[in-house]
Amino acid sequence: MRLCSIASGSSGNCIYTGSESTHLLVDAGISAKKVEEGLQKLQVEGKDLQGLLITHEHSDHIKGVGILARRYGLPIYATGGTIRRMKTMKTLGKVDESLYHVIRADQKFTIGDVDVEPFAISHDAAEPVAYRFACGEKRAAVATDMGVYTDYIVEHLKGLDVLLLEANHDLRMLQVGPYPYPLKQRIMGECGHLSNESAGQLLCRVLHDQMKKIYLGHLSKENNYAELAYETVKLEIQLGPVKYGPGDFDIQVAKREECSGICEW
Repeated sequence: MRLCSIASGSSGNCIYTGSESTHLLVDAGISAKKVEEGLQKLQVEGKDLQGLLITHEHSDHIKGVGILARRYGLPIYATGGTIRRMKTMKTLGKVDESLYHVIRADQKFTIGDVDVEPFAISHDAAEPVAYRFACGEKRAAVATDMGVYTDYIVEHLKGLDVLLLEANHDLRMLQVGPYPYPLKQRIMGECGHLSNESAGQLLCRVLHDQMKKIYLGHLSKENNYAELAYETVKLEIQLGPVKYGPGDFDIQVAKREECSGICEW
């Protein structure tokens, strides 16, 4: 399998994953041109894609979906609630009804040789999900836009080889920053985003000997920066009730507007 963050941040998200024969995108919240440029670095073309897996309908996750779907006839996989909300958005443009495929949390489906398992997350969207992937014995997941994590989410993130996990904001930066109070409350609320500290604490519950790569993603441009997210997560692991130290794992912050390193295993 391979996983690569083409873009990850509050301004746009697009994650590639797949196998030698199956090529998938989780979200396309950047322009179609930027998606195609990112795919070129993976030696993948738009016509090679077999599906767009949408987590939820916010613009930083669907900006390029309409153009990509029309250009390549790409199937769009999303929950019923997400699809209904997407269809009301003029920015998406007209998309052939046959391209929409309704999925449901906890109901697995297969694209090519990759098994896909959506699971429910807590976010202020219609019917949001994160995704877990399996190809043979290989496992990966992309989990962002979560106000809180639960035992249910922890179970879906266990036994992974590679994980892209949200580390959206630093609590202190958010609290003293320029955002209006209602927006601060929304971000810190149960339907908002995971803080750096929460991301580290969640990681402590899913780390295991065979984990190969951790990406920290969906960083806020205004309320976080890469070094702070990285060091805070490392500290949570160091202080956490686990047998591991932060140096035991390959942890990387996914870049906001360009490809991060490709993980292949």
